[in-house]
Amino acid sequence: NDIAVLGARPLFFLDYVGAERLEPRVFDQLLAGFARACRAAGCALIGRETAQMPGMYRKGEYDLAGCIVGVVDRAKMIDGSRIKRGDAVLGLPSNGLHTNGYSLARKILFDKLRLKLGSKIAGLKHSLGEELLRVHKNYQPMIAKLPPGMIHGLAHITGGGLVDNLPRVLPENCDALIETKSWRVPPIFDFLERNGLIERTEMFQVFNMGIGMVAIVSENDSAKA
Repeated sequence: NDIAVLGARPLFFLDYVGAERLEPRVFDQLLAGFARACRAAGCALIGRETAQMPGMYRKGEYDLAGCIVGVVDRAKMIDGSRIKRGDAVLGLPSNGLHTNGYSLARKILFDKLRLKLGSKIAGLKHSLGEELLRVHKNYQPMIAKLPPGMIHGLAHITGGGLVDNLPRVLPENCDALIETKSWRVPPIFDFLERNGLIERTEMFQVFNMGIGMVAIVSENDSAKA
């Protein structure tokens, strides 16, 4: 998603796995997950660094990181320069927390409410653990289907939420007006807000609130997009 916002397509991915002790069963699952994600994204998994460091990591703790390389024609790069007043802002739905806000979520769910990973929450189809482990959506294949030039700007809604990420792609003479009632916020965010007594403004800055990617297009192209 971080390279898709520039209009790039992924070429290859490298991963790093660090642990106190590498359990073969866990290691196999991690590699299978990396391979499955790369296959779905149409990129190659070309190598990795694996580190087993007792004393550095705690028992059962795994450190995962990755680096992706993609390519885009400079002339076709999506950099926000074509955004103009009157353009439409379209939100692409997330399927949960994605990869942000877990420190606050843990504090509310496990420290304050004393819930367990197997706990059931009204409004959620899955257990709490399954809800928190939903896979972060890859929007690149969807974005790539749109005709070249239709997208004026893209913002990946990660840490900082809509409040911090969307302004990054806007020109100085533009602000974004977001109608927050135009989509249904997933129940997990309502639960966190209500039980954590978190202000709405903070919720929109910590979590994606149901919007994982934003596309800015001409108002004339909004229905087609």
